[in-house]
Amino acid sequence: MAARGLGLSRALGSSSSPAWKRASSEAGARLKNEYDAVVIGAGHNGLVAAAYLQRLGVNTVVFEKRHVIGGAAVTEEIIPGFKFSRASYLLSLLRPQIYTDLELKKHGLRLHLRNPYSFTPMLEEGTGGKVPRSLLLGTDMAENQEQIAQFSQKDAQAFPRYEVFMKRLVLAIDPLLDAAPVDMAAFQRGSLLQRFKLLSTLKPLLKAGHTLGAQLPQYYQVLTAPITKVLDHWFESEPLKATLATDAVIGAMTSPFTPGSGYVLLHHVMGGLEGTQGAWGYVQGGMGALSDAIASSATAHGASIFTEKPVAKVQVSREGHVQGVVLEDSLEVRSRVVLSSASPQVTFLKLVPQEWLPEAFVKRISLLDTQSPVTKINVAVDRLPNFLAAPNAPRGQPLPHHQCSIHLNCEDTFLLHQAFEDSMGGLPSHRPMIELCIPSSLDPTLAPPGCHVVSLFTQYTPYTLAGGKAWDEQERNAYADKVFDCIEAYAPGFKGSVVGRDILTPPDLERIFGLPGGNIFHCAMSLDQLYFARPVPLHSSYRCPLPGLYLCGSGAHPGGGVMGAAGRNAAHVVFRDLKSL
Repeated sequence: MAARGLGLSRALGSSSSPAWKRASSEAGARLKNEYDAVVIGAGHNGLVAAAYLQRLGVNTVVFEKRHVIGGAAVTEEIIPGFKFSRASYLLSLLRPQIYTDLELKKHGLRLHLRNPYSFTPMLEEGTGGKVPRSLLLGTDMAENQEQIAQFSQKDAQAFPRYEVFMKRLVLAIDPLLDAAPVDMAAFQRGSLLQRFKLLSTLKPLLKAGHTLGAQLPQYYQVLTAPITKVLDHWFESEPLKATLATDAVIGAMTSPFTPGSGYVLLHHVMGGLEGTQGAWGYVQGGMGALSDAIASSATAHGASIFTEKPVAKVQVSREGHVQGVVLEDSLEVRSRVVLSSASPQVTFLKLVPQEWLPEAFVKRISLLDTQSPVTKINVAVDRLPNFLAAPNAPRGQPLPHHQCSIHLNCEDTFLLHQAFEDSMGGLPSHRPMIELCIPSSLDPTLAPPGCHVVSLFTQYTPYTLAGGKAWDEQERNAYADKVFDCIEAYAPGFKGSVVGRDILTPPDLERIFGLPGGNIFHCAMSLDQLYFARPVPLHSSYRCPLPGLYLCGSGAHPGGGVMGAAGRNAAHVVFRDLKSL
């Protein structure tokens, strides 16, 4: 970390207490020895699970090891006066049922929807006195076509058909996100009648196939082929293909030429906000404000949330059933069930006594693919970036492209592939894929007047550096300097505007946020680790081999992103199980 006048990182709300903390204080919340349910980790999924369970009458407590709740969905004031969504930084995937059921708007959630939503400037010389070209995409299809026509008239005509094609696939798969997959372990050992009942959970999957109908083979290709093959079917212009391909590789150690990269694209386009399909937005006050709203909903109904209370282990009875947890301060807290929003690796390899887990299951968990190519750089600047392709306004006020996801080094898909190959060799790419966002362009509460916060989500930095080098301060700063050199080429003067920066490489994301390998999804979103097989085959229904233990984080179905579905689905599974005990 380097900054002019850099102070200590602190959580937003450490000086102004959020609603959930005030509610806990007013209720005189104190840690009890026994609850119905314990949730390990106050990531957004853990908070969602706690909120639903408490509303269903299950007395629930959440233990968080950090000083701040939210997991990766957190706001921290890293540089005095600048409030950053330190890890996750955009919202779209949050399930609409959660938004409604938990009354998040009532509990303070405010959103800034973005339109336009994508800006890709070209690194080229302007001709005839014109600025370099750029691609700006938003909700107006006619304007999108006009933008795409700069690069290909054929692509401009094809784009509306592509959008309809993808939206139909999203509508088919969407219901699968809101229910647990069929419990294959229970199916194998159940009676004929039990098996018949379990098959009812396949209805969303069968409905998806029916919705897609005759086009199913084409959609199958989206899920299994390299995204380049899918996009080549529709388009010819590289700037458009590379811009769309960013959603297929972001957060994943894959190239656009890797089979199966299409599903990651689908995962990122299946969201929406406030009734607008595919919309992305900024949370006012940063992503931590979302976590605070969920926590406020939970505590309003009686849930308890404690920070700086790391769990040391899951407690198991002599009969082999979960009976609570032991905190690192040696305090034992009993409960009927335990839900873990930690990663599968942390849950099963660190928190559960190994003698209670099948050896084959432990091996499968240890072999999960957690490779991550992500480095997050949070930057405080004293003025807006001034892009050659879209010069700033005379008074420096934000323009439409400043509110977008700004894609740099994305002129063509081969550039992305080259960066991927560098990272596979242990080398941080000289031209990494960069997604640059300026949330303060829509939310001025995040920075001092005239200043801005910039989120740089950079793709294709290896977890392990070549030659046995460590990600020390020197290597972090050398990589950040490369990234800033890239931005400078598109927006001269950017480096001179920097007030301070916070550099989080994959090992940093692992250490601070508990993301194994730095993977923002807890484990790869590849087809062999999805649906029936997430986290591993036979254990995809949130239930674990140890009775009374449940997984409710991103390592469970349907995976990562600030979605909340895993927490909600797990809570309903737990509630049904508790009723049958």
